[in-house]
Amino acid sequence: MKIIIINGPNLNLLGKREPEVYGNETFETYLKKLQIQFPNVTLEYFQSNIEGEIISKIQEVGFTYDGIVLNAGAYTHTSIGIGDAVKAITTPVIEVHISNTFSRESFRHQSYISANAKGVIIGFGLQSYDLAIKSFI
Repeated sequence: MKIIIINGPNLNLLGKREPEVYGNETFETYLKKLQIQFPNVTLEYFQSNIEGEIISKIQEVGFTYDGIVLNAGAYTHTSIGIGDAVKAITTPVIEVHISNTFSRESFRHQSYISANAKGVIIGFGLQSYDLAIKSFI
């Protein structure tokens, strides 16, 4: 099984950015834990702060991988293009968010991804990724 985790803007700052919301662990450290936890899954990782790069990656893997775990960050709430890319592919997508977006600013309550995702996991910290991977297994 081949799954890719795609993270959007500012998620490269995990471990430094707002630890009261996002925790103290870097994503790279957490990814190593996931790879140990799921030894029979090929886990790849991609992060970009650039909307077009995220769309290109979704299109690149969206017909050949077994799953995409997508945390588009703030683009979740603004990017029709990322939503359209998810709709255009055949690989199932699980939308994840580390924080509970519904307990935050009202603009974070809208997602352009959810309608075309297999599912949405919100508010379980980094464990949201773990739960998304389990949903594909």
